[in-house]
Amino acid sequence: MDTNQFLSFVNFVKILKQMKRLYSFLKRNLKEIYIIFLFALTTLIILLLFPGEGRFRFEFQKGAPWMHDELIATFDFPIYKFEEEVTTERDSILREFKPYFVMDPEIALQQLDRLDKVFEKQWELYMFSEEEKSSYREPGRDIIQFVYSKGIISNEDVLQRVDNKDLTIVILENQVAEERDYNEVFTQKTAYEYVLGRLKTYTDSLYREPDIEFFRSLNINEFLVPNLYYDVETSTSVKEELINRLSLTKGMVQSGQRIISRGELVTSEKYRVLESIRKEYEKNLGLHGRFNFIFLGKFLLVIILMSILYLFLYNFKKKILQSTRETSFILLLILILVVVSSFTLRYDVLSLYFLPFALVPIMIRTFFDSRLALFIHIIVVLIVGFWAPNSFEFIFLNLIAGIVAIFSMTNSYRRGILFLTAVLIIAAYSIVYSAFSMIQEGNLSSIQFKTLLWFAGNGLLILTSYPLIFIFEKGFKFLSDSTLIELSDTNQPLLRELAEKAPGTFQHSLQVANLAEEAIFRIGGNPRLIRTGALYHDIGKISNPLYFVENQTTDYNPHDDLTFEESARIIIDHVSKGVEIARKHRLPEAIVDFITTHHGTTVVQYFYKSSLKEYPDDETMMEKFSYTGPKPHSRETAVLMMADSVEASSRSLKVRDEESLNKLVEQILNYQIREGQFDNADITFRDIHRIKEIFLKKLLNIYHVRIEYPE
Repeated sequence: MDTNQFLSFVNFVKILKQMKRLYSFLKRNLKEIYIIFLFALTTLIILLLFPGEGRFRFEFQKGAPWMHDELIATFDFPIYKFEEEVTTERDSILREFKPYFVMDPEIALQQLDRLDKVFEKQWELYMFSEEEKSSYREPGRDIIQFVYSKGIISNEDVLQRVDNKDLTIVILENQVAEERDYNEVFTQKTAYEYVLGRLKTYTDSLYREPDIEFFRSLNINEFLVPNLYYDVETSTSVKEELINRLSLTKGMVQSGQRIISRGELVTSEKYRVLESIRKEYEKNLGLHGRFNFIFLGKFLLVIILMSILYLFLYNFKKKILQSTRETSFILLLILILVVVSSFTLRYDVLSLYFLPFALVPIMIRTFFDSRLALFIHIIVVLIVGFWAPNSFEFIFLNLIAGIVAIFSMTNSYRRGILFLTAVLIIAAYSIVYSAFSMIQEGNLSSIQFKTLLWFAGNGLLILTSYPLIFIFEKGFKFLSDSTLIELSDTNQPLLRELAEKAPGTFQHSLQVANLAEEAIFRIGGNPRLIRTGALYHDIGKISNPLYFVENQTTDYNPHDDLTFEESARIIIDHVSKGVEIARKHRLPEAIVDFITTHHGTTVVQYFYKSSLKEYPDDETMMEKFSYTGPKPHSRETAVLMMADSVEASSRSLKVRDEESLNKLVEQILNYQIREGQFDNADITFRDIHRIKEIFLKKLLNIYHVRIEYPE
């Protein structure tokens, strides 16, 4: 091998080592990289949804003073009419619009020819004299011809095309347009009634009884068909021409003209001018080579908001940031609201106030906590507020609505709580909006009823939280309060089986649930979660209930026939069997965590000490008699471990007075602390001290220990 080949081989080995190190790094940090990728992807999508135009630098409100420096127009711009004015003028023009109809002259000729043929046949049947034929034929033809000359319009065109029966229509016949009052034309029904009325008058003058019957026998209605048809193309063209003539502006502002000074009140007219310059400014800002700076500004704003969200989770909710499932849920929720808001504003189909932004804090509050719910809601509202009209009003309204939603969801498991939340949100929106309207206009007449209807629709959409909570709960494997209450029902099949096969364990679980729930309620945590976890933490004992002392009702103890190691293995295995049973019954992973951690990595003390006496030199003794863990990793799982050990040990006390119970609680919790069982849990010594007091008080109540009064 020459020198070049050797160097190439060395370089190749170096590259392989670098790739190996890179692979190891990626493998170790795969979760963190994925989380960062999710944040980057969310940032990119939000950035793409941002409107293309720039942003007017000044904020202002109708009825409030202008808080900026004097504003001078730097370019000519038109003064735009308010949308309400344009809508009113458009409606006025459309009310004056004259729809166009085409008359088909061939139809009248065809129907009169048909009438002549039927007339001849009927005349022969009635056998009137030939001299009278013309006196019957001609008046009938004249009457029908007169009706056709006025025009017969179809019922469909009457219902769909003509709303105002007093308007004038335009009839096109042989390229000639003639205006005619709509009341002058006939429908098929009015035409038939008119013809019969005229014929009856005619036959009465002849003084012959059968004459009217003769005309009835002709079935005149069959010859009265529409000859006027709505001209869609011409009508649409004329209507568009009228609308295009509508001016969207009223006046101009010249460059250099003063618009408003600092402290000057933003009146309706000033507001109109300010809105006009804002519209023109944002429309033209992307021109003249400034697009790159606009994009850079938007990029920085989105990066800042998403970085703040990341830092908040990193500093205060690191557990969420370590879970791809929970992080994905939060980012997905943000994206859904941002995407829907963007499309709503872009296509202008619905009002932005119709969108239920309060759903974000409701969903976050259901699965996490109020502080996170409020923070995420603020992030969403700030993002959407950047491109929402009247940004300050929009942000203020939705922040108040979100806070009201969080306050009202304190007991999310109660029936009807979401209905009450929806009502409170509608009330909050309406009151705050009315307050803004009164500030801006100085009266109540400016309150738009249509906007209040949007708020009502918003409140109704809040009720979709019920199915959405269920969908997200199943999709992301979360636990809502409703599910916890359902699982903690002792009539659940698995708990009923535990009560039947291991009644002592069932009673033990109930007592542990009471102890743990009270403790976590006092130090802060999720009482419903810990109660549910406590009820299921020992379900593994269903497999071998008699090997656990609380289920033994006779003097026979099956452990007497086993070695200490075999007995310990059966006791330890109730954890793994409990996990199997839980997953077979599809219990949530949050409940399974209580099963796996309620003994942590502690030792089965009785069998360990008994075996140690026989085999004092066995160095692997500790490992054989220890639970496999893991250790508790949350406040709830840590408190359950304490409650489980204390309740089980209290049953073995011969004397249950205040002193013995206090000593028991101290010994057990201090032992668990020494063993480092709470190292991974978010719990403090102050919390543990309070838990000791709570456990002692509860145990004294359970065993009815009375205080000895001095003599």
